[in-house]
This record gives sequence, C-alpha cells and structure tokens, in this order.
Amino acid sequence: MIMSRFKLIKKTKAGIRLGSIKTKRGVVKTPFFMPDATRGFIKLVSGHDLKKIKMGPMVINTYHLFLQPKMELIKKAGGAHKFMNWDNTLLSDSGGFQVFSLVHRNPEMGKIHENGVKFRSPIDGAWHDITPEKSIQIQFDLGVDMMVCFDDCPPNDYSKEKIKEAVLRTISWAERCKVEYGKQIKKRKIKESERPLLFGVIQGGVEFDLRELCTKELVKIGFDGYGFGAMPVDAEGNFLGEILEFTANLIPEGSLRFALGIGSPSDIVKCARYGWDMFDCVIPTREGRHGRLFLRKRNYKFQIPNSKEFYETINIGNSKFAADFKPINPDSKIPELREYSKAYLHHLFKLKEPLGARLASMNNLEFYLELMEKIRKSS
Repeated sequence: MIMSRFKLIKKTKAGIRLGSIKTKRGVVKTPFFMPDATRGFIKLVSGHDLKKIKMGPMVINTYHLFLQPKMELIKKAGGAHKFMNWDNTLLSDSGGFQVFSLVHRNPEMGKIHENGVKFRSPIDGAWHDITPEKSIQIQFDLGVDMMVCFDDCPPNDYSKEKIKEAVLRTISWAERCKVEYGKQIKKRKIKESERPLLFGVIQGGVEFDLRELCTKELVKIGFDGYGFGAMPVDAEGNFLGEILEFTANLIPEGSLRFALGIGSPSDIVKCARYGWDMFDCVIPTREGRHGRLFLRKRNYKFQIPNSKEFYETINIGNSKFAADFKPINPDSKIPELREYSKAYLHHLFKLKEPLGARLASMNNLEFYLELMEKIRKSS
C-alpha cells in the first residue's frame, strides 16, 4: 500500500485542484507545469538561467539518457541531479512513448513482445532490450524524485482491437513495474520520506471504455498518480477534451493526475479545469527556438474560464518587428527581456544567432510559470 504524498487542499468552483506534493527535494504546489529537459538539458538554456526564473520540476527521459550518455556515466556522476547540476525536482518519463513511436513507425527498428521491447538505437544501430523491470531500475539509477511506469503507447488511429492489446499489456507491465519498484526501495534502503513517486499510465486511445478499463485496473495496483498516455489529439489533430475530462474523473481524488504531453496554454487551462494536476511539454522551448513568443496581454485580468484572451503569440521573425524598439517583455523579471528590444531579437533570429533562441525560450518558460501561478490563484 502506497502512502499518499499528495495533499488535495481545495477544489475551486472552476474545477481547479489546489494541492501540494512532498518530494525529497521539497514541496511542489499543484497544478504545475514541467518543461522537458529530455536529454538532461533544455536546449540553449543553462541551469543558472532556469534558477533566475525560479524553475521548479522538470522532465528527463529514460530512453534518451539510457542511449546517450548511457547509464554507466550518469551513475558515475552520482545520478541525474549531480550530472546536470540541478537541485530541484526531476521526473523521469519511462521512455515508452519514444520506444513505441520508433517501433510503430518502423517495424525494422524493433519488436514488441510480452516481456518488453527489443529495439535498435537510432544513434549507433545497437540492439537493446527494455523490460518494465529494467525501466524502473534505470529510473532508480537516475535518482529522480518521480518516475513513470513503462507502458505500451500505440497511435490513437490503431484499431480498437490493437489498442486493447496495448491496454492489457500496459496493465500487466504496470504490475511488474510496481513489484520491481518495491524491490528497489528495499534493496537501496530508501526511506518513505525519500522514495520517488510512481505513476501508472492510462492507455486506451480514443475509446472511453478502454480508458475506463485501464484506469480501474491501474487503481487496483495502486500508484501515487496516474497519467494520460498517448497523444492528446486524434488522427485529425482534434484535441481530446471530452476523453481527457472523462479520464480525470475516473482517477481517485487523492491521487495525482498527470496530463502527459499537454502544453499549449489554452489546453493547460482546459485540463486544469477538468481536474488534471501536472503538465509537461516541449512547446515553450521548441516554439521559442523557432521565434514564436508567448506574451501576456498587459492590463488584462486573468480569469477562468475566460482565460484565452490572457495571452497572445507573436512570430518575432515577422518583418513588422524589424523596427519595433519596444522591450521584448517590459513586465519580465529577466533583465535581458526588459532591456532588449523586439527589433534586436528580430535581428538575432534573422542572423540565426543562438542568443535569440535563448531569449525567446526564457521568455516562454517565464510565461508558463506565470500562467500556472495565475491558474493556482484564480480561485
């Protein structure tokens, strides 16, 4: 039986769940957003940059770190935190999404079997086997504060029969992950107050009954939290709002609800209203590197549910910014964003100067942190 490290303090009229999580590196207020430091870093942004904006939890990826720089090196460094020189909370994604995307896209790159998955590294062509047990072992070696069960993540446009196979496999593997998790806690003599939180992943594609089946079986096994697995959009790119709300309501109130991969500001607001507590995505930094900035509208009072007008996006590469000498963000806590102009940022992007992508990424990360704070205070 897992003792809950999540405390639900209040549920607002808009449906926002205000709470807190105790991790071995401190308390995290919910709901919150995590940027993806997939390979142990956020491109172009240093740990010192992140500390300037008071970045909280971040996500690293088991699959990518296992392949490069490989676990021997990370273990030698003393774990992911020491390797990255990062002292805040880290969550490790199991890598299931990446492994299965690789295999589903190209069967020559691997094969799924009941024990796990065999796949070829896209880096050097070497073959690897990852099982639920091995995924958990790797995540313990990473030394993270929160970890995710290894799951079978099929595309949403698969047949219902194939998605059901993935659901049953996900449930079976989650049970094995939980057993291995218990073994590692005992082997490493980890105290209850310092154990990493463990998340099961709810699969089922666009099928309501399969999402329900998966959730009920995972709850029987028992985890600290439960994540919404696979893409949050259907084959046509439509946001799966109805099924996300349905799935959130299946998860026990005292458990964390992790909306994996959901990251546009409007989708985060929707899902927070559905009752999801945790979000992660590459959007703020990836979009920043391509010159798309998220900016809060000045003098606009953030209010749920009418929060869509809270922000705007601009493409700094647009010619209209070539002579715009207003600050990138006059309200930013980051001096560079207050002091450099949009014209200068436009110039940096035109010349493909990395400083431009760094500044845009910092702007977007700060925007996301402020967005989550606004959501938490919207009650």
